[in-house]
Amino acid sequence: MEFRDDDLVAFAEHGAAPLPVATVEGHVEHNGARIWYAAYGRGTPVILLHGLGHSGNWGYQVPTLLEAGHRVILIDSRGHGRSTRDTRPYTYELMASDVLAVMDRLELQKAAFAGWSDGACIALVLASMEPERAAGVFFFACNMDPSGTMEIEPSPALDRCFGRHSSDYRQLSATPDDFGAFVDAVSEMQKTEPNYTAEELGRIRVPVAIVQSENDEFIKREHADYLARSIPGAEFILLPGVSHFAPLQRPDRFNVALIGFLASLPD
Repeated sequence: MEFRDDDLVAFAEHGAAPLPVATVEGHVEHNGARIWYAAYGRGTPVILLHGLGHSGNWGYQVPTLLEAGHRVILIDSRGHGRSTRDTRPYTYELMASDVLAVMDRLELQKAAFAGWSDGACIALVLASMEPERAAGVFFFACNMDPSGTMEIEPSPALDRCFGRHSSDYRQLSATPDDFGAFVDAVSEMQKTEPNYTAEELGRIRVPVAIVQSENDEFIKREHADYLARSIPGAEFILLPGVSHFAPLQRPDRFNVALIGFLASLPD
């Protein structure tokens, strides 16, 4: 039977599924931040980049990727989860540079990326900056210019998700009382970033899947269509019956799309 947590009740109470024991875990000091990472298994590398929250929210994806023969790398973005930050403003390019620093630590020349929300922006910005480091990008639930976002409508599911993020932040962060300031700083970045033109999108030269949920609360469907048209060779994938939180709501459905994309990448 397919696991379902459409209203995020289980996530609010327990979080995602627990992560397995890491093969390697540590921190990288980079550009004023201490970036947490963990690696699992052996095989073709895939790096999972989260949105607001932390890497533990990929708990339903890691075992499936390991079963499919991938080495899975998780990274807490600067200021998120177990990673710290300094006082400089958030930018997607800065966070992409943190990912490259982790890759260098792990001696990974190239990896596939699966990004969710802000993590998707980080992945595609990295692929734009350093295409030789990206085998492909599974770009889920994000925009590449500010016009792609919708006005947020409050809902019980969003309240549950935000409450989980808040409690996880208090538990994991080196600054547990600063959740409000953290959210404000990320929101400030999101007002103006990313801001890629169609011409800039047209210069991306790695395999990309633009993945949109049928009921996404934040990203316009037409923006996802535009990204798929603008990035050369990009694939468009629509996930029915789920929202911005598909990896938590219907992980089996999300995982099928992710594994299929990774299997399509050139060796």
